[in-house]
Amino acid sequence: MSLLGNIIWLIFGGFIAGLGYILGGISLCVTIIGIPFGIQAIKLGVATMTPFGREILISEETGSVINTIFNIIWLLVFGWGIALTHLLFSCLFAITIIGLPFAKQHWKLLFLSLFPFGRELA
Repeated sequence: MSLLGNIIWLIFGGFIAGLGYILGGISLCVTIIGIPFGIQAIKLGVATMTPFGREILISEETGSVINTIFNIIWLLVFGWGIALTHLLFSCLFAITIIGLPFAKQHWKLLFLSLFPFGRELA
C-alpha cells in the first residue's frame, strides 16, 4: 500500500517538491558555511520523494550543542517557510477523505522540516 501511495505522491507533486529540496541543497553546498544545511536539504528532498511507509528516526546526538545551534539557525532561516508550506498543504489535503493519507505525510514532513539535524526519515 505504501508503494501505491508513493507512486501517487510522486505523480502529484512529490517529485517536484523533492527535486526543489535537492537543487536548493546543492546550491547551499556551494558555500563552505552552507554545506551542513545543504546536506539536510538534500536529505529532506530524498525523504520528500517517498514519505509513505517511513517514520522519523531520532539519533542519539539530537540534543548535542552543535545540532541544537544548527536546528535554531535552520528554523530561523529555512525551516519556518518550509513548515508553513507543509502545514498549508496538509490542511488542504485534509479537507477530503481521499486526501487524509497525504495530509498525514505532509504533517510528518512538517516536523522533519522544522528541526532536521539529528533526525531522518527511514
